[in-house]
Amino acid sequence: MGGATGQLRRRTRARTPPVVVDVDEDDVRCEACGSGESGAELMLCDGCDRGYHIFCIRPILPRVPAGDWFCAACRSPSKSSSKSPASSSSPQIINKQPKQFPLIQTKIVDFFKIQRAPDLAEVMKKRKRKPAGRALVVSKKKRKLLPFNPSEDPAQRLRQMASLATALTATGAVFSNDLTYVPGMAPRSANRAALESGGMQVLPKEDVETLSLCKRMMEQGEWPPLLVVYDPVEGFTVEADRFIKDLTIITEYVGDVDFLRSREHDDGDSMMTLLSASSTARSLVICPDKRSNIARFINGINNHTPEGRKKQNLKCVRYDVGGECRVLLVANRDIPKGERLYYDYNGSEHEYPTHHFV
Repeated sequence: MGGATGQLRRRTRARTPPVVVDVDEDDVRCEACGSGESGAELMLCDGCDRGYHIFCIRPILPRVPAGDWFCAACRSPSKSSSKSPASSSSPQIINKQPKQFPLIQTKIVDFFKIQRAPDLAEVMKKRKRKPAGRALVVSKKKRKLLPFNPSEDPAQRLRQMASLATALTATGAVFSNDLTYVPGMAPRSANRAALESGGMQVLPKEDVETLSLCKRMMEQGEWPPLLVVYDPVEGFTVEADRFIKDLTIITEYVGDVDFLRSREHDDGDSMMTLLSASSTARSLVICPDKRSNIARFINGINNHTPEGRKKQNLKCVRYDVGGECRVLLVANRDIPKGERLYYDYNGSEHEYPTHHFV
């Protein structure tokens, strides 16, 4: 399967360069390690003016936030500050194990708005049936996308859903499995695959049906075999909860759609390119900070190192689906149970700093 078409194949555009702290002049040192080196990655808390390296806090940050940033002490509800951390535009950071979402079926079903349907098993059977043919035709084998294979144990699927609900709740987002178009942001009419610079590959009809099947399965509680776990260094991340076969659709990348020009100085750390148009004024990004699914928590890091390339087991691909741009994360090799998921974060670009991860 080919990669994303067009010139822009990274998660988002490069951010504003970080402010370099002049150690000799200000004598700023990291409160965690005591060093004043790596000034370009040493940031000051906007509440107490103490310094911290982006790689010394937990979880570590990929870059210095463009907006206000507050250390753990200043983010504490018991500490008052003239600058409210709640109004900060910097990425939300979880410094301890998040509160687990209740493992109660009714609460999970309500959270994800699950709609049970008795005919789903029959739909799966029909997909597996091979049409009768009168003659053997030798042709080049087509690589088709596969639907995910849910865990057989309903209790395990509840645990998988609860893990995502935990992450969404901790980051202040609500669950959505579709692109959303909010008044004041980009309208749906702006999402036109025909505007993609260099053209965009069309998702074949059979693969569109597979994607639709995955959506229907999730609506009916047949969940992808994925667990969201919290890592003290990487933050929330996702791992396979059962064997996943090559070319399996993992998830669609979703969230609010906005014009790139409106987000060029946005400090969100999860934006995804949706449309890279010849005219930058028409380029679109997906912003999953308010509405999102599990894609937001899948990491795409260290993709330009030998170790990172070895760990990479997903491909991020943008497709033309019915004339609109869509972003899919697809397995690019067999993935064993327990392996963490990583995709090509930067694509052909090197502008997003990931050298401290893993």
